[in-house]
Amino acid sequence: MNILITGGASGLGGAITDHLAQNNPHSKIHFTFYSSLDKATYLEHRFSNTVKHACNFHDKASVHHLLEQMNDMNLDVLINNAYLRPQIQYFHKEDLATFELSFKHNILPVINITQAALSLFRKKKQGRIISILSSALINKPPLGWSEYTANKAYIESLSKSWASENSKFNITANCISPSFMQTNMSSLIDERMVSEMIEQAPFKKLLTPTEVAESVHFLLHCSPYINGINLVMNGGAHVI
Repeated sequence: MNILITGGASGLGGAITDHLAQNNPHSKIHFTFYSSLDKATYLEHRFSNTVKHACNFHDKASVHHLLEQMNDMNLDVLINNAYLRPQIQYFHKEDLATFELSFKHNILPVINITQAALSLFRKKKQGRIISILSSALINKPPLGWSEYTANKAYIESLSKSWASENSKFNITANCISPSFMQTNMSSLIDERMVSEMIEQAPFKKLLTPTEVAESVHFLLHCSPYINGINLVMNGGAHVI
């Protein structure tokens, strides 16, 4: 099995790369990185079945270079995880340019990469797409995260189309929506807010990146009848 993980060097992406490399020793794990060269190099040295690829979603040429490299990966799985750190601001104060740039840098690369992956999968008549979203799509959205949440909703909608249009080629497309985790992306959030989240969490603890990585692993190997779903990992907060 040949797997591509975008943003797979640090945070949640690093946990996914680590977990899949350990538990799929006969698979080739390709992962992209942007600014985390040291972490990417560490993973590549730690696991002989991993290969790092530099990719900057801000740069069209960099994304295009990745698309060219994908032709030689013989991919079976694409995991859409990469996301540049969002701008945290109340919606009514947010500049329109922020939404435009965020869409350009966080959504268009996902579209380009997924289109390329689907072209490969259709030729092989098999493939799996897993996209990392956010439980903010189901729970009460956090204040100031409208741009991030809207982008994740866009990818969720695309994923349903990917599942619908490609099932006859034995291709599945599923999503995972994890609740708040302490990663580099969330490092700017005030510690008091984090403490409040822990207190309000159903199990009085935060979700860990490793737990999400385990769910990614499940979707890699589950029945193809699990298709077009959004696996919500929030401890049931929206129903409790």
